[in-house]
Amino acid sequence: MTSETTSPTSTPATLDAWVERLNAARLPIPQHSHGLVCKALNDNRRSLREIAELIQDSPALALTLIREANQHLQSSLSEPAESLEVAINRLGLQRTQRLLEHMNTLSQEEIPPGFRQIQLISQHAAQQAVGLFGNRLARLWPEIYWGSLLFLSPLWALALTHPELLEEWEQRVIHKGERASDVEQELFGVRLFDICRALAQLWRLPAWVLQGYTIIIEEQRTLVSVLHIARNNHDGLRQQQRLDADPALRRWLNHPANSVLLANALALSAQSGWDTPHNVRWQLLTALYLQTTLDEVQQLVHQNAASSARYHSVPDLWHPAQALLWPWDSRRSSPGQPAAPPSAEALATWRKLCGQLLAEPSTFANAMHLTTCARDALLACGMRRVMLLMADKSATTLRVFQISGLPKAAFDMSFTVSESTALQRLMTQPAQVRLTPENNATISAVMPANLRQLFPGEHLLLRSLGNSGRVVMLILADQGGGPFSETSVQAFGKTAQCIEKALNSFSTRGR
Repeated sequence: MTSETTSPTSTPATLDAWVERLNAARLPIPQHSHGLVCKALNDNRRSLREIAELIQDSPALALTLIREANQHLQSSLSEPAESLEVAINRLGLQRTQRLLEHMNTLSQEEIPPGFRQIQLISQHAAQQAVGLFGNRLARLWPEIYWGSLLFLSPLWALALTHPELLEEWEQRVIHKGERASDVEQELFGVRLFDICRALAQLWRLPAWVLQGYTIIIEEQRTLVSVLHIARNNHDGLRQQQRLDADPALRRWLNHPANSVLLANALALSAQSGWDTPHNVRWQLLTALYLQTTLDEVQQLVHQNAASSARYHSVPDLWHPAQALLWPWDSRRSSPGQPAAPPSAEALATWRKLCGQLLAEPSTFANAMHLTTCARDALLACGMRRVMLLMADKSATTLRVFQISGLPKAAFDMSFTVSESTALQRLMTQPAQVRLTPENNATISAVMPANLRQLFPGEHLLLRSLGNSGRVVMLILADQGGGPFSETSVQAFGKTAQCIEKALNSFSTRGR
């Protein structure tokens, strides 16, 4: 099927027009997930739970089935399906199969990245919800999981039909700090969460999803009151006294449905940074909700983010768990803007590490010790994704020796130099290549595809280092795929020189 992702010529400007436009969007389903589910439905040995678990890997497929089940309830008073298993039970396996036959299926590469990115945020939110609240509210696990996964689903449709509007909203509201109400009125003609709530009502999404939108739209004063109490996290007794003095506020805070809003707020705000004021506010509120400390909540959300990245992240999408590998005060640069230069503290660490690399005689016990220091120096100068490859004695094969900010599977990779023109040139003599939007297509075409895919984006540094007359190491590094900070580029070059000297000193030690 063809993808229906082209934006209409006119942008809706009223709530009704937006709901009509987004409701008509046919969400694309990954062909791989679609094939697995179709195969499972035709296998009478598969249980309903097993089929539902397969569908979970495709949020758009799950949403489509839940929407369909809820649109044909026998009575408007009937409860909407709160989980995928309930939805499939209502539809029946035969009807579910018929629906699958008419879905908009595309390969992963054909599905727009903005659409996949917002779904990844929803998957991260679901992981946060289960990790933070699943044990405490075990009997309500389906409501917690599905409510959290589907909370932002109206934005999936918006990311598919009008990705440029969501990108501009992010630029102006998140990165430039403009008032959300003014920006949304200009871009959409209506508040963004009004659109979300109207769609959630039309699709009859779980009640906890609607409750979350009601808090954002109608109960902001109550939310602010609770946030004020949450700030005083160091004094749990004082917090409890203030809640006890206002029973209505305490009941409002303790409602299980709040878990859906908290999980999504944590996942969304983490996109900009783990220690931003916005993210910390939601962490404090979560700590108040769970009656624990901020430190405990931060530890849990970081663990949940790592788990989410392990199961759901892909190289060309951003997952906040990647930032956990960076210095704490690092920030993800906004699209199209150069990365922030390294902090004074990071540069101090960088100088110290470079000093260790330059020490003579070499202080390194082995190659792993040396390359670990080299990797850390590259991170300290502002790089976010780093790979160090070592050549074998014949310089015909490159093997991964150190990585940071990349999937663990990259450790098992190796590359044959003769199969890539780019690698041949870099291994002939020490050289540095900088990929930019202008030369990216040309250089990427002659690099190993699986190596290039590990560093999505149009900005990348490659540097080959020599020792005793031959090239022995190749470094790849970037700052998340966006434009580099020139300070970091200069520091990268100096770091490479230090590493090269360290290699020479290490190889001649004891002579």
